[in-house]
Amino acid sequence: MLPQEIIRQKRDGKALPSDDIAAFIAGLTSGAVSEGQAAAFAMAVFFNGMRREEAVALTLAMRDSGEVLDWSDLPGPTTDKHSTGGIGDNVSLMLAPIVAACGAYVPMISGRGLGHTGGTLDKMDAISGYVSQPDTALFRKAVLSSGCAIIGQTAALAPADKRLYAIRDVTATVESIPLITASILSKKLAAGLQSLVLDVKVGNGAFMEKSRDAASLAKSLVEVANGAGLKTSALITAMNEPLASAAGNAVEVVNAVDFLTGRVRGPRLEKVTLALSAEMLLSAGIAASHADGFAKAREALDTGRAAERFARMVHDLGGPADFIERSAGHLPQAPVERAVRAGRAGFVTHIATRDIGLAVVGLGGGRTRPGDSVDLAVGFTHLLPLGAEVRPGEPLAMVHARDDAAADIAGKALAAAYEIGEVRPAAKDPVVRRISATETY
Repeated sequence: MLPQEIIRQKRDGKALPSDDIAAFIAGLTSGAVSEGQAAAFAMAVFFNGMRREEAVALTLAMRDSGEVLDWSDLPGPTTDKHSTGGIGDNVSLMLAPIVAACGAYVPMISGRGLGHTGGTLDKMDAISGYVSQPDTALFRKAVLSSGCAIIGQTAALAPADKRLYAIRDVTATVESIPLITASILSKKLAAGLQSLVLDVKVGNGAFMEKSRDAASLAKSLVEVANGAGLKTSALITAMNEPLASAAGNAVEVVNAVDFLTGRVRGPRLEKVTLALSAEMLLSAGIAASHADGFAKAREALDTGRAAERFARMVHDLGGPADFIERSAGHLPQAPVERAVRAGRAGFVTHIATRDIGLAVVGLGGGRTRPGDSVDLAVGFTHLLPLGAEVRPGEPLAMVHARDDAAADIAGKALAAAYEIGEVRPAAKDPVVRRISATETY
């Protein structure tokens, strides 16, 4: 069928047959489908949606547009996690080695930051010598040696997604749940996984600010992934404050090393990391229950086995052999470090989390377009959480900047993002909800 006929059917609200979807994506990959036609298709899907069967067909067609990895020679299950993005979300850096230390293999293909959220790949790029986009041979070698490898998407994996996302990004169709679902899952299916856990963020620092939108996305992802043959579940986790006490790239790597070695572990970050680890171990068949998975993850973390896996992964992918012991010496550091101080006494009652992410971008630590360069050294550390008590002049955070002028601007933005009140807000569980193919709670 002609591309314009497929577009017309979806424009008119009709369900597309799987063969038509496959033909359209094959044309997108080969260049037979123009950018204008792809934009029209994306807009038609944006307004009319897709049935579950259509979303599965779209996901599989995008998966099959390129290479599909095969890990059947590994002596254990392959599993992964994907986060929809937030501020201070460095969970992948701890989670991958925790799960690997428990006997699973985690070939984690991650993305770069865009907009107000940070990207895992940018964090790994901050490590001196680390090869974040290796060839397939080095990727496989690292996974077999370390049990995990955090890398970026190669050109061979789901190339149709890369082209369609670039078009969606400039045509105001990014927020379409079927298109988000296919984009995320096509890459994970191409990675050859046996199971997947999704971390769907909700709150003022997430792309999905409302609970119903986050639940809709999580359900779509879980249902389509399982429909495509990938065992998948999701946790909805809160993003109404930075997850870690750091936001940036190198500063979040330092935070991750502190977490793995036990020097500093923020309670919210620890809860989310262990909950996702437990979910992955259960999904991979290594844990018999969530409680068992949580205990196994805790033991891998507390004994130092997870830190050892992380150190091995960094070295296997070109980084320094002593990174855990001397991380500060192998990461870029901003020349200006300054406290951002509270103007009054009280408790932190609200944090405009997205604004903190935008302040990191303003420092140069993020990008607004895919090709932008990133200053890997800048960001914030020692971010106070909700409920923290402060006195006038005490630090809300430390800003790490390239120069004094940038530090001034970022410091003002961060101070404005914090609200101080007289009553400490009640603490809330950062794990909001679990969604699987058969149950929710």
